[in-house]
Formats: sequence, C-alpha cells, structure tokens
Amino acid sequence: MAGFFSTDSKLYRFMCRLTDVLKLNLLWIIFSLPVVTLGISTIAASAVSLKIADGQEGYIARDFIKAFKENWKQGIPMSFITLICIWTVYLDFQLFNKAEEHEVMFLIIGIVAAYLFTFSLLYVYPLLARYENTIFNSLKNSFHISMRYFLRSLLLVIIVAFEIAVMIWNRKTMILLVLVGPAFVNITICSFAIMIFRDIEKTPGSVIEKNTDEQNEIGNAE
Repeated sequence: MAGFFSTDSKLYRFMCRLTDVLKLNLLWIIFSLPVVTLGISTIAASAVSLKIADGQEGYIARDFIKAFKENWKQGIPMSFITLICIWTVYLDFQLFNKAEEHEVMFLIIGIVAAYLFTFSLLYVYPLLARYENTIFNSLKNSFHISMRYFLRSLLLVIIVAFEIAVMIWNRKTMILLVLVGPAFVNITICSFAIMIFRDIEKTPGSVIEKNTDEQNEIGNAE
C-alpha cells in the first residue's frame, strides 16, 4: 500500500495532475468574471496548459498570474474578438431558423463563418501565449496552421466538441463543466498545439519572435 501511495505511483501523479487542472480551472473562472478579461485569462491558461502538455513542472497559480499580467494588452481585444465571432455565428443560425425566405443563404453564411472563426481561433491563444506577435498575425497563423495540419486540427475540433457535449449532457455532468471544463478543453487544445509548434519550430526561420507584419509568420516561412 505504501508503494501505491508513494510519490512515484501512478495514482499520486494522477491526483497531482487533477489538482493542477482544478486550480487552473478555478483561476480561469475567477479571472474571467469581468468578461472583458476573458481573453487575458485564456491566454494565461494557455501558457500554463502548454507547460502541462509539455511535461514541465511549475506553479499553477504563480505562472497563471504572471502570464495574466504580461498579456492584458492583447487579451482584452481577444475577449471582444472571440465573443463577436461566437455571437455572429449564433445570430446567423437564429436568423436561419426564423427566416421564411433566403434561409439557405443564412445557412451557407453561418457554416462558412463557423468554419473561418473556428480555425482562426483554434490555436490563437496558444500562439499568443508562446510567441510575441500581433493579434492579426496570430489569428492568421492559427488559420494557416489549421489548414496545414487540417486532419489533425479537424480531429481536435471533434474531440473538443465531444468533451463539451459530454459535460453539458445533463445536470450531473454539468458539475464536470464547472469543476474542470474550461481547463480540460484548454489543455486538450494545447496538447495538440505543442506538438504542432515543435514540428514547425524544426524548420529554420519558421518562427521569428519579432512584431512585424512580414516576419511573424509561424509556419509560413517556406
């Protein structure tokens, strides 16, 4: 039994990781409450999640707060961009449901918008957490990476959709959403992102951490 509960046991490592996810989720919820800080807290959560996905040791709260303080300038605009994208797709499908004429047009616009927004936002928070870049370039790079690694990115979207569907299935599963939902989804995305980033970083000149329009193309310097 002593070995079962030792610091080298799988149970101990699992409990430590679960504790980290609970801490990260609580921090994300608390720091996202003003809504306008949603983007900042998501970048901060991504910075921590990238370390977790990379197997690096760290202090969840300290690393989160540090990243939160460093990314507020980009985080606040990202809050509005993310919310506007979600609201736009939601509004379009609402119009599709209520339209008596041209409903097909609303459906096509909604699908195209959902496609563009999903893949533009998919890796943007890990990119902002890992690299120094403008918001525009990070959104563009997120879309380019999604297209370059399309099958992997599509699998990620399906997995995230499945995770969310499970957590909102009923009132009992909603407890999971509150306790670990956002952090768990964020770690899933960052686990895919870190593998892609490593692959891209193997190419000389593919990652240039300078804030210019021409030199900040991750994955496009070919």
